[in-house]
Amino acid sequence: MEILKFLKSKGICLAAASRTEDPPAARELLTVLDIDKYFAYKEIYPGSKVTHFRKFTQASGIPYTSMLFFDDEERNIHEISRLGVTCILVRRGLKHAVLRNGLKQFAARHKQKK
Repeated sequence: MEILKFLKSKGICLAAASRTEDPPAARELLTVLDIDKYFAYKEIYPGSKVTHFRKFTQASGIPYTSMLFFDDEERNIHEISRLGVTCILVRRGLKHAVLRNGLKQFAARHKQKK
C-alpha cells in the first residue's frame, strides 16, 4: 500500500493486468483491498498479457518503452519484455528494494538509448 501511495503521489500512472479466470473476483479484490483507486487502467481477463499491454498503450498513449512492469511469473516477463517494456521479476512481493531495482534498470535502459 505504501508503494502505491508513493507512486501515485509522484504522478506515476499505474495499471493493473491480470490473466485471471475469474475477472469479477479480481475486480472485487481490488475494491476490498482499497487499491482500485491507484490504477488508472485495468485489464483483467484470461489470455495473454500482450493483449493487456496493447490495450494499455492504446488507451494511455504511453509507448511500451516508457513502461515498467513488475510480475511474479517468468512467462509474463519474457512475453512482455519482447514488446520493449522494462520488466522485473518479483519473487516475494513488491518491496522497496525491488521497486528501486526496477527504477534503476528502467533509468539505465533509457540512459543507454540517448
